[in-house]
Amino acid sequence: MNKKYWLLMMFSAVLLVLAACGGESDEEGSEEDSGEAAGGDGWVENITLLTGGEAGVYFPLGVAMADIIDSSFDNVTATGVSSGASVSNAEQLNNGEAQLALVQNDIAFYGAEGANMFSETLDNYSGVFTIYPETIQLVTLADSGIDSVADLEGKRVAIGDMGSGTEANATQIIEAHDMTIDDVDAQYLDFADASTNLQDGNVDAAFVTAGTPTGAIQELSASADVKIVSFDEEAMNNLMEEYSYYTQVDIPADAYDNFDSTASTVAVQAMLIASNDIPEDQMYEMTKAIFENLDSMANAHVRGEELNLETAEDGMSIDLHPGVQRYYDEH
Repeated sequence: MNKKYWLLMMFSAVLLVLAACGGESDEEGSEEDSGEAAGGDGWVENITLLTGGEAGVYFPLGVAMADIIDSSFDNVTATGVSSGASVSNAEQLNNGEAQLALVQNDIAFYGAEGANMFSETLDNYSGVFTIYPETIQLVTLADSGIDSVADLEGKRVAIGDMGSGTEANATQIIEAHDMTIDDVDAQYLDFADASTNLQDGNVDAAFVTAGTPTGAIQELSASADVKIVSFDEEAMNNLMEEYSYYTQVDIPADAYDNFDSTASTVAVQAMLIASNDIPEDQMYEMTKAIFENLDSMANAHVRGEELNLETAEDGMSIDLHPGVQRYYDEH
């Protein structure tokens, strides 16, 4: 009896060990099946992604990117947060207050060069990818008599807030047409104020840099007859040759509901930048995760449909993060 008893106890013990091993395997397998991956040593565990105002395009796209990163790695958390404009995003990222940020590619360039609205060089961020064009639109009333940039001479022109990206865009476009900003009566207005002043006859034209259709222009066109002015072809070519971050864009007739918006213009690009403090292998894996979940980007906003590997470097105005460069080199 004793011998049979001890044999039974030993057999039971073996079964318990095997069951425990099997449970560990199942647990490991379930973790792998969850789609999460463990991060590497030295990875930044808390990622803040600066977006823009909650009513804009940057916010839903940035939140979607953060959600992708957050769900892809079991020891990294990522959060997309509402923030100010491109200038403040670049400054905060450079100062270590965030790790990723959405900005215009021209603003990223100015920061890296310490030019225009930046009094010093911002040297702690690199490029990840460009997403969609932010079109520079010169808007005026249909009966204003303004049919070209040259017609702006002596006119009251809203060129954006002082120190804004729009102001820099407007100045460069005017100069590309062999004029200077002193040739117009420049009004430093954001487009909400410019739209009101256009309708009231207090300004003759306004520059706005935004994705099309732009809500403010759509609203203005519902109560006034407006048009978008084309830029001169030679001027656009000179502009793109001098500033690599510009691309030419043809606005289609049906971009807006209430008027024929056909126009040839230029655009800067909405882009993602990353802190140089993010390790190369981490940035590689986060970039990979985003490109493997493009459906989430498309679902977040219609502009998210435009992110793809083929155009990810179009209008790239600064050096790529080493981890991003490695990912592109492999794909």
